[in-house]
Amino acid sequence: MTGGEIMAVVGFIVMLFGALFGIWKYIDGKIASVRSDAERMSSAAQASGTLAQAQLAEYKAYVAEHYATKAGMHEQTAQLLRAIESIGNRIDSISERLDRAFERTSTRRSS
Repeated sequence: MTGGEIMAVVGFIVMLFGALFGIWKYIDGKIASVRSDAERMSSAAQASGTLAQAQLAEYKAYVAEHYATKAGMHEQTAQLLRAIESIGNRIDSISERLDRAFERTSTRRSS
């Protein structure tokens, strides 16, 4: 091989490695940009999650202050049941009165 042929082969190999290095740097740059985008989105998601946790805690406190508790519901249920029971007793007494009224009218007709 002559000097010109050796220089052509060496030049081809250098060009080939240069092209491969350029392709590698291009792919590495894309990977780095995707990685930085993913990190940015991850930090935004963490911030959003932290905000959601704070809002949930605030809402739980609001609900605990403004809505009924289990004991309060038990007390209200007991009051309603007592009211329904008293209405039932009144209805029972009305039916007894009606029975007495019909008994009186039936005895008067037979005599």
